[in-house]
Amino acid sequence: MTIFKETVDEEFLTVSEARELLADVEAERAADEERELRYELARAVEHVNRFAVLEGEESRELVEELLDCEGIDDAATAVKVADLLPRNRDELRAVFAQQRYALSGDELDAVLDVVAKYA
Repeated sequence: MTIFKETVDEEFLTVSEARELLADVEAERAADEERELRYELARAVEHVNRFAVLEGEESRELVEELLDCEGIDDAATAVKVADLLPRNRDELRAVFAQQRYALSGDELDAVLDVVAKYA
């Protein structure tokens, strides 16, 4: 027997935004003594607490500014840059390594300038 699930909606979240959502879930589970954190949920909470640098609102503002930059045209790439906060051209090029296009030096610098405001 196969059960098919349909994707109803999709939204890209930064690690910082996921941390805020998971903190709410964690608090809800802590309030109810009978419910405990499953292993996967506990690992997810640990991961976002370790790697989230910015606050949720700051990271969303960064994503919006990155989408306004010339070289970044999709939300997935903007979220990836916001999560990694690259500090130099080499780190930023690594984000674009699997893309079909490469950014010019000026476009890389423009993206790094936006990231530097938040990092």
